[in-house]
Amino acid sequence: MIDANSFFGKNESGLIPLQPENLMIRDLVESPLKNLRAAAHQAGFELRVESAYRSFDRQLSIWNRKARGELPLLDAEGNPVETPITDEEELAYTILNWSALPGASRHHFGTEIDVVDAASIPADYEVQLIPSECDGMFAPFHQWLDHQIQSGNSFGFDRIFLPGRGKIRPERWHLSHLASARELQKKFAPEGLRDIYRHTDIACKNFLLAHFDALIRDYVYPYFL
Repeated sequence: MIDANSFFGKNESGLIPLQPENLMIRDLVESPLKNLRAAAHQAGFELRVESAYRSFDRQLSIWNRKARGELPLLDAEGNPVETPITDEEELAYTILNWSALPGASRHHFGTEIDVVDAASIPADYEVQLIPSECDGMFAPFHQWLDHQIQSGNSFGFDRIFLPGRGKIRPERWHLSHLASARELQKKFAPEGLRDIYRHTDIACKNFLLAHFDALIRDYVYPYFL
């Protein structure tokens, strides 16, 4: 059943295993993804999904670990932030450069995938999902994706995080199956998420609650297509 908790990443009904990556996706996305993967293979690429469904608890863990300095913080250009940030507002906005608010990540839908071309990855290289990879080793793959999307041959997948749309940094690796995602967007209830924050041990909590409406306006609604 698709309900508000599905948007928040707190309801896993309708999700199925995605192999060989051992991830989870929404059942409606299985066939389109299989078709996109086959088309990529025919074009000489090996489409691999690096991230798909992500629960609220996992997104919360990413958020809190970045706030504690246990995961790298990146600036707006994708470069590591070397100096610890102690100001709560600055810290929250820095995390938001590349990580969604817990409970408001599109990865909660199960309709979103982060993709790479596995055939282009050098031995012993760990994928980071950063802009320089898209302009470097994965450039031919993303050029092919651009063409598929522009020609209407992407099986319903499209890019969401684009320059000039909202305040999240552009992510060429992130694809959304739009028709399926729209069903989740209809269920979004901001007050439900605000209440979750009130009762959750989340970093920058005071800032998030004080600026909640503006954050939803800038980091959530611009991507409801």
